[in-house]
Amino acid sequence: MPVSPLSLLSPNALDAYIDLRSVPKHRHFGQNPMVDRLRRAVPFDYIVISGLDVEHFRFGEGFSIDTDIPPAFLEAYEADRLYEVDPFLIAARSSLTMVVESDAYAANEPPPRLIYLQRLFNVQNRVLIPVLRGETIYGAISFSRSTAFSPDELAFLNLVSEPLHFAFTKPLMDRFAADQLRLTRGELACLAEASRGLTSEAIALATGYQNDTVNSYIKAAIKKLGAANRTQAIAEAIRRKLIA
Repeated sequence: MPVSPLSLLSPNALDAYIDLRSVPKHRHFGQNPMVDRLRRAVPFDYIVISGLDVEHFRFGEGFSIDTDIPPAFLEAYEADRLYEVDPFLIAARSSLTMVVESDAYAANEPPPRLIYLQRLFNVQNRVLIPVLRGETIYGAISFSRSTAFSPDELAFLNLVSEPLHFAFTKPLMDRFAADQLRLTRGELACLAEASRGLTSEAIALATGYQNDTVNSYIKAAIKKLGAANRTQAIAEAIRRKLIA
């Protein structure tokens, strides 16, 4: 698993890549001002930002990881296929809430090789916070440090994880993901009608969908487009030429 010294937040970082799949999957960003500011609020050793709200690039698929963890740890972890037996990662893949390493290890004993690598590279006391759209986990942020996080620190990290994930993945989403967003026909139809200024009730009449379905489609489209509300989603869909 090669790890690229690429920071998506650096100017012109993506100029050399023609599409999303050509971007290195695993990226080591080194020192970063945004992460450094967060460290002043809650000290931590390493951070991992994984997953995109795009099919096949979600958390657990391994196609998008930004981290400052030493590349040698990641390469050994991958080479030894520890992702198949790591109790922390196994628990995280199916959890809609925060996962703490000590809880996962109490339920299932980790393999000695994993413990050895964690101690060697000081990747310990991991905590993972999922980033969701509805009940779909599309991303996650993980923090680790040599000492366990306090409940107050965990609460703060939980609060900031989603906007931090958005900030790191936005360059990729803006640059490449227009054709990868996988907006459904219903979502596009509802956005198109909404762009005419119709209410949800009027969109339901125009499309034949139930009112609740219209609202669900528009909410999903807002999330997929990284917008804050319906108006921004319409503007973004027009900008990306997804609707006329």
